[in-house]
Amino acid sequence: MRSKSTSDDYGAQPRYNNDFYNVEAEKVAQDLRTDSELGLTEREAEDRLKKHGPNALIEKKQSNLMRFLRQFNNSIIYILILAAIATFALKEYSDSIVIGMVVIINALIGYFQEVKASDAIDKIKQMLQVEATVIRDGRRVDVPAEDLVVGDVVFLEAGDNVPADLRIIDADNLRIQESVLTGEADSVLKNAEVLPDKTTLGDQTNMAFASTAVTNGSGLGIVAATGVHTQLGQISSSVDEVKSKTTPLMREINGLGKYISYGIVIVAMLVGIYGFATQIYSLPVLVIALITMIVGSLPEGLPASTSVVLAMGVSKMTKQNAIMKSLPSVETLGAVNVIATDKTGTLTKNEMTIDEVITKDGTYEITGTGYQPLGNILFNGQKIDLAEHESLRRLIITGHEANDTTLAKEDGVWTINGEPTDGAFLTLANKAFHQKVPEWTEIDKIPFDSDYRYIAELSEKPDGGRRILVKGSPDKIFEMAAVGDPTFDEKYWYNKVSEIAQEGHRVVAVAYKQVEATKDTIDHADLTTGMQFLGIAGLIDPPREETIQALKEMRSAGVKVKMITGDHPETAAAIAKKLGLDDQIAAITGAEINEMDDEQLKNIIQDYNVFARTTPNDKLRIVKAYQANGLVTAMTGDGVNDAPALKRADIGVAMGIKGTDVAKESADMVLTDDNFATLTKAIKEGRRVYDNIKKTIRFLLPTSFAEGLIVLLSILAQQDLPLVPTQLLWINMVSAITIQFAFLFEPAEEGIMKRKPRPSGKSFLNKADVIQIIYVSILIAGLGIVGFDWLVGQGVSEVVASTVTVNIIVFGKIFYLFNIRTPKPAFSKDILRNLHAFWIIALLLVLQFGLTYVPFMQSIFSTGSMSWMQWLIPIVAGIIVLIVTEVDKYFHPAHFKQVHPE
Repeated sequence: MRSKSTSDDYGAQPRYNNDFYNVEAEKVAQDLRTDSELGLTEREAEDRLKKHGPNALIEKKQSNLMRFLRQFNNSIIYILILAAIATFALKEYSDSIVIGMVVIINALIGYFQEVKASDAIDKIKQMLQVEATVIRDGRRVDVPAEDLVVGDVVFLEAGDNVPADLRIIDADNLRIQESVLTGEADSVLKNAEVLPDKTTLGDQTNMAFASTAVTNGSGLGIVAATGVHTQLGQISSSVDEVKSKTTPLMREINGLGKYISYGIVIVAMLVGIYGFATQIYSLPVLVIALITMIVGSLPEGLPASTSVVLAMGVSKMTKQNAIMKSLPSVETLGAVNVIATDKTGTLTKNEMTIDEVITKDGTYEITGTGYQPLGNILFNGQKIDLAEHESLRRLIITGHEANDTTLAKEDGVWTINGEPTDGAFLTLANKAFHQKVPEWTEIDKIPFDSDYRYIAELSEKPDGGRRILVKGSPDKIFEMAAVGDPTFDEKYWYNKVSEIAQEGHRVVAVAYKQVEATKDTIDHADLTTGMQFLGIAGLIDPPREETIQALKEMRSAGVKVKMITGDHPETAAAIAKKLGLDDQIAAITGAEINEMDDEQLKNIIQDYNVFARTTPNDKLRIVKAYQANGLVTAMTGDGVNDAPALKRADIGVAMGIKGTDVAKESADMVLTDDNFATLTKAIKEGRRVYDNIKKTIRFLLPTSFAEGLIVLLSILAQQDLPLVPTQLLWINMVSAITIQFAFLFEPAEEGIMKRKPRPSGKSFLNKADVIQIIYVSILIAGLGIVGFDWLVGQGVSEVVASTVTVNIIVFGKIFYLFNIRTPKPAFSKDILRNLHAFWIIALLLVLQFGLTYVPFMQSIFSTGSMSWMQWLIPIVAGIIVLIVTEVDKYFHPAHFKQVHPE
């Protein structure tokens, strides 16, 4: 009877769907106050939806306001904000406004780049289930999956995605692919039988879970849990509890910015104390002088420059089928030491292929991979005429007919609907018969079941006559063959199975039996006598062709790739050898990992490169163990069960085609082509981005420090300041929007994929970098002060002398750019490899002329018109900077090797 109660007395949402696998179907309907035949009423469904919410995961979205405010979380920005406040209090309004604009511009650059990256990932998200077929008020209707409620009765058919967690109450050869939850590739046959207490998730054959896919048959289920209460929702919640790690680049740059800021503030305080004690200037003038020194020394263009270089990397990677969800992610891959990757569909095609068949006549080699029916059958290296190999012909037809799967070409791509093993036999038959397979008529069938591990079909031949065709586990087929044929050599065939299995193959055996033309049903008893053995087939999920080459490049780049799979360790090790994963393959199982504590796992983790029979928790522990060894770790995955490890990794990489929404949400990067080889491109781009960011910073710091040093030396010398705050901000910001852009377009250095990943925890700037920054700072500052003092001594006004000093610093930057761009001589053939640098320099010169001669800019920035002869001073200063730095490069080549290791 239908319950007449409404959702008010329905009670709370069930705690967890495991409440129902050990409960009779009738009791489930009673507990959930529904009717297994008539379903819920529309009113009950509406009430439950209002009370318990939609069948959807709660997505935590960051507001645009918070994303914008986060851009200010930087020590350099904090100091600039304080400088803006101080200048405003001293009524230096133009200085205050310009400093404030610099802060806002930096924040906007970072904000818009993050929004752009976020929008890109939103575009590739697709709902796994749009509608569900349910019974309501006794009628079969389609409703949005989000509107499902606990107690709804749902129809399932082949091709559907399961819309919620269901307790199966009826099933007809219902098979569901649950790899997104369990990692197991084979689909699971479902039924309505009650299961014992404490049955594990993978063995709950009377439950269907949200986001899994129906591959065969049909069924009926009662919704037991929706939204966050589903298995998918439980994992999603656990993902939220996993803490993300700051990327290596951000750790390095944040540390650099922090120490620079602290150092500048400390120096300013000491100079302030000195100035106050010696009364060099009045207090307001001293404060402005100190602010000028701080503003000049701070590399305020650092956040913006870093963001722009990263954004360019993000844009480039998007065109190469890799979408980065955050700016630093593109660089993180450049620092990766270890990539822990799923096997199926990532390293391999996820298209089971028969490449070897053994019959009583010998061994046949099958060419061609995947489900596309192109390839040849070879015997002793020669193509065969199938009509001359009757045993092989019968094996191929049997494998084709004893089948529950379909093979079809959709949008130019051959795909299957059903089991990968069955799909491999369909492909083999289409290869053998050139897509004209003889049509047999199915009379009756015994579907495959894991309890007996074979599929059998009673079929009628095109020319009449009926046969029982069987395909399945070798031990089961051998047992049948031995009964019917006393001469059957089980030991010989078991040895053949062992040989093929050790090569990473799954082995399937095939047999048949001639029966009378009147027989129209089969049962298991029919298979116990008279079966004629045909042979065995070796199946393998073939490696992607591009993956083997990608793995070679990874090894050359010093990146270790670790394979994580649900396969048997021997199978996994064999596939790893075929892929060329490493020189020596060492496998360990999830069970062995579970016997170790975290410290033990940390100590042995680097001895293995294949992890077999793993669980989601094993993946998470594997990632943590590599990180505990100080290794920057990437993790690839596509299933819900991969999500915690994806989030924990230094960079999580999800698959865009077959990946679940939860995996994509947890990852930092999404491969829109599901191609492992794309990671090689990403690593190269990441290294290029890191090099260019480092070049940008090595370029930015000495020129910024030179500005502050000019002010510092002027204060200590008790003379007028050559520069004012707005001029210093102009120099830094005009560089940030012009000359520093030159580094965006710098191509990758030669041999970038031959060098090892940079050591984790290593200082962003090494000793050689620091030495260069110091002497270039002093050189440019010295040239600026000498130029200013000489001009003032020649009777030139301080305004014009100050303008010349600004241009000395800018021209010092321009010529220094050519030194820093490449470890090779500045005027080698590499000077033309980045032509963008020349029009960027031209733009900078136009802006400098505007600063020098345009009246309103003269007013804002306290500049004056220079004579044409006075332009020789900054040009000569720039040439001096280039000569000195190039001489250093010539006499200390090891220094530049260290900066740009090959």
